[in-house]
Amino acid sequence: MGLFRGAQEFGTFIKRSKFFALVVGGTIEILPGVHWIPRINGNCYLLVDHELTLIDTGLPHHAKKILDYVTDVLHRKPSDVTTILLTHYHIDHIANAEELRRLTGAKIAAHQDDVDYIEGKQPMPRPKNLLFGLATSVMHVRPFPVDIHLQDAAVVAGCTVIHLPGHTPGSIGLLAPRQSVLFCGDTLRSPKGNLEAPSQQFSFDYEKAMQSIQRIKTLEFDVLLSGHGEPVRPQASAKVRSAFPS
Repeated sequence: MGLFRGAQEFGTFIKRSKFFALVVGGTIEILPGVHWIPRINGNCYLLVDHELTLIDTGLPHHAKKILDYVTDVLHRKPSDVTTILLTHYHIDHIANAEELRRLTGAKIAAHQDDVDYIEGKQPMPRPKNLLFGLATSVMHVRPFPVDIHLQDAAVVAGCTVIHLPGHTPGSIGLLAPRQSVLFCGDTLRSPKGNLEAPSQQFSFDYEKAMQSIQRIKTLEFDVLLSGHGEPVRPQASAKVRSAFPS
């Protein structure tokens, strides 16, 4: 079953996109073994191999859509999802993690500096904007335990953890060297494929977030996949260095 509602939606999506991807029957394969699950805010990605690794889980009420992609598009079993990697603690990235763990048996992993927020041992900081703060209080996610506490340079599901503090204390990037991809969470945004810094309204420490962009500039990768926006490719690391000169 395709996940686009019809030909018009499919065509609109492709027309506005600056990137190339293999799109067949609702499948969005950014490059071999790297899938972008459509129509979820924020972005969710799947690393497809013998096991499946989910990177971020979107806003609430999208667990079924994620599993539909696994079963109806990839023709895999829910239990093939063995790891759920969370790039940071914001609700639009963690909201479906607990339900998906229950449905798949996957382990949830997050950086150790974000674990206390996810598990409810520290209160989630509210956005600086009053309206956003009210919206966040309405969209509440129950705390849940994190199975794997990540540190900088750890390797999980073939990805190297890059600690990128600032947007949240435990924000991470995930560098997949085999595919030459950096999953950067919200440390960078890429609306319509254009690179932008993270939102000040939602950043725990904006100065540190900008310092983390400097660290990204030291890495080499061909494709950048952010939490919000479209893929940046090719030569994405060079494009980051150009967009954020020292």
